[in-house]
Amino acid sequence: MSASAILRDASTLASYNVILQVTFRLLTFFLNAFILRRVSQEMLGIVNVRLTLLYSTAVFLAREAFRRACLSNGDAHAWPQTINLLWMTFPLGLLSSAGLAYIWIYCLHVPDPAGVPGYHIAVLLFALSVLLELLSEPLWVVAQAHLFIRLRVVADGVSMAAKCLLTAGLVTFLPHWGLWIFSLAQLLHTGLLSAVYVGYFLWYIGSPAASAANFPLSTWRSMFFCWKGKPLNTSLVPLIKSFLLQSFLKQILTEGEKYIMTFLNILNFADQGVYDVVNNLGSLVARFVFLPIEESFYIFFVKVLRRGADVAEQNQEDLQLVAKVLGSLLKIVQFIGLTILCFGFSYSHLALHLYGGNALSQGIGSTLMRCYSAYVLLLAINGISECFVFAVMKQQELQR
Repeated sequence: MSASAILRDASTLASYNVILQVTFRLLTFFLNAFILRRVSQEMLGIVNVRLTLLYSTAVFLAREAFRRACLSNGDAHAWPQTINLLWMTFPLGLLSSAGLAYIWIYCLHVPDPAGVPGYHIAVLLFALSVLLELLSEPLWVVAQAHLFIRLRVVADGVSMAAKCLLTAGLVTFLPHWGLWIFSLAQLLHTGLLSAVYVGYFLWYIGSPAASAANFPLSTWRSMFFCWKGKPLNTSLVPLIKSFLLQSFLKQILTEGEKYIMTFLNILNFADQGVYDVVNNLGSLVARFVFLPIEESFYIFFVKVLRRGADVAEQNQEDLQLVAKVLGSLLKIVQFIGLTILCFGFSYSHLALHLYGGNALSQGIGSTLMRCYSAYVLLLAINGISECFVFAVMKQQELQR
């Protein structure tokens, strides 16, 4: 596939992802506003900080390094062996989720069962949701490498919409279920996500469309782990090790404040809930605009440029195209970041008051939101530059 074709597909993927993320964030935005008036701030803190941190940590550690490594030079992969390698995310996720669940139950401060019942079961169900999501990880990587744009849009859309509807329904009609509401919604979300990917590939593999596109998987059995032939794509293991260390450090930096609140117990659960709401509002742009752009154009960079090759060894036309695209992306995200910075300082208090009432707008909520306005500009520049650098660095540079 030519560089211009890859750019076109990556741009389309980025556009769909931005639209998808905007839709999701609007759904969750109104859902959280709805929930804020029906559940306690303490329960919000437990779900949005404590339980979500368990899920995000286990998933990130299990799959992030594999995703980045297996998407590099995807056209050159022996995909049956690469899929075998990707299935290693499941036992890794099992170990990480089990270990974190033990820590969350036996080593951390547990909420009062009288005020928030079902904490132990909720921890186990969130850990189970990690395994459900990892069941589709090999298929997710194959879909991304072959730019199956609509599949990701449908899978994420169906699973997120179902999660929001179930949460809203249970909060309205069965509020006494407490943490069961959010645990069941999380299981539904990850279960549907994996089901859509598995269902699509069961239909697609062996179809005329797959044959016409020279799709590397010929039977449905090739989606699963197979011992025949070379069991694993061992050439990617050193790259995975490099990314694994980075993933661990990146997770600590990304979720650092949640780890501090969880392990040091410096805020009660109610204060954690308020902080998390302000945090989510402040980072909306970074999540539904910057992140989809980074994910989509990471694929463009790794498919057009050869990892670790010097400038003279690269295709010069492709190199010029990449330089032009990178410059344009940096200008776009900086413009968005400066716009947020200008309006964020003026309207933070009003936005918080309309969203959650005095509970959010009073105190340090407005100050936190203004700080996030400046933080978004830094995220804009850092995200795109990091996306490009990680796509082209040599293995030794990644380790350093």
